[in-house]
Amino acid sequence: MKDDTFYLVREDILPEAMKKTLEVKKLIERGKVDSVAEAVQRVDLSRSAFYKYRDAVFPFHTMVKEKLITLFFHLEDRSGTLSHLLSVVATAGCNVLTIHQSIPIQGRANVTLSLNTNGMTEDINRLMTKLRRLEFVEKVEILGQGA
Repeated sequence: MKDDTFYLVREDILPEAMKKTLEVKKLIERGKVDSVAEAVQRVDLSRSAFYKYRDAVFPFHTMVKEKLITLFFHLEDRSGTLSHLLSVVATAGCNVLTIHQSIPIQGRANVTLSLNTNGMTEDINRLMTKLRRLEFVEKVEILGQGA
């Protein structure tokens, strides 16, 4: 397991794309826009830049109050696997923040889940054991943890 290193950085030295990514996230969070496309257009940011930075830049207050974890899965590509996986995560009390899924190749797909674990009803080690025991999960690892 690789530990991510986090830094507290003053806003005035952030690249413009990161600042605009934060603006987009705020617009979406507050329901001021109907889509990512509308939000990035409003702040004059490319969608690719938004997707590049959205899981890497956060307002300080969100990192302090939330317990975040990012999990990486290597799954067999079968009907219903992602739904079943999400059900196990939800039953453990985790709130799914983001889901990234690769296009299945040779019957396998990679999935990355970013989770808020504030409401977790069980230990992370127990959840990891449950996830590893799922028939369609070939690999699961923790990519990062925050606050």
